[in-house]
Amino acid sequence: MKLLKTLAAASLLATPALAQDDDVTLQLQWVTQAQFAGYYVALENGYYEEEGLDVTIQPGGPDIAPPQVLAGGGADVMLNWMPSALAARERGVPVVNIAQPFKSSGLMLTCWADSGIESPEDFRGKTIGVWFFGNEYPFLSWMSQLGIPTDGGDDGVTVLRQAFNVDPLLQRQADCISTMTYNEYGQVLDAGVGEDELVTFLYEEQGVSTLEDGIYVLEENLEDPAFVDKMVRFVRASMRGWKWAEENPTDAAIIVLDNDATGAQTEAHQIRMMGEIAKLTAGSDGTLDPADYQRTVDTLLAGGSDPVITAEPEGAWTHAITDLALQ
Repeated sequence: MKLLKTLAAASLLATPALAQDDDVTLQLQWVTQAQFAGYYVALENGYYEEEGLDVTIQPGGPDIAPPQVLAGGGADVMLNWMPSALAARERGVPVVNIAQPFKSSGLMLTCWADSGIESPEDFRGKTIGVWFFGNEYPFLSWMSQLGIPTDGGDDGVTVLRQAFNVDPLLQRQADCISTMTYNEYGQVLDAGVGEDELVTFLYEEQGVSTLEDGIYVLEENLEDPAFVDKMVRFVRASMRGWKWAEENPTDAAIIVLDNDATGAQTEAHQIRMMGEIAKLTAGSDGTLDPADYQRTVDTLLAGGSDPVITAEPEGAWTHAITDLALQ
């Protein structure tokens, strides 16, 4: 892909000694939890400080769309699922992936076994809980590929706009709900449901997984060598944080808890979450794998008459930051 020409020039600036205490605001995709442990570890262990960065981490929430925050100038860098980011880019928000700490997807559907669902074809006529605010794109693309309408009826699925909890499944309002391997699935088990009572469909195993939790910035900012330099240092420190978290999952979970201003998270849940998150970041040094990117794009384009994106994106990612950060 064609790289922004100013990125090469920025390599001359990509040393932590040249700038100190540069402010960076990171917008998370969701609330403070072990899903973002690498960034909290980098903050707590002083990795950002060593790179001359003063990093502010902004938690997300159910009503926060990171691309909108980024476009509005509320953050310098955001975390986002690639389907959401690419859809935003096609709508005119020029976000660019500069690093990809997550190698694998943790998204899945969790269904009641007694609903009669044994394969995706059995979704027809069922009610399925789906997260929105950009999280719906992988599901909608999957259904489009299967030829299953999402407007109800015996031949389609009824989409329940799922809040970010597991209540629709527990209360039998839905046959299936969206869950993450590292979060909501554990919440279902914690509610007293046995694994033998459930059927799960990992997007990864269904061949429709898309990249999650990538690091994105606005394209126009990559024309500024000083900004590029900050991002090189930010990515380098962040990946140090992620590798430390993978090797020290319990300690990483405790760091996350220490940074949870709401007090809503529990130690047991965060430790379990960090163990699952480590499986998703394993194998990535932060560099985006072009094959993973292309699989994501192909999945999103294969939406029949209602694809998530309508054309192959151009300029949606760059290796220029990771090439400098990880050298």
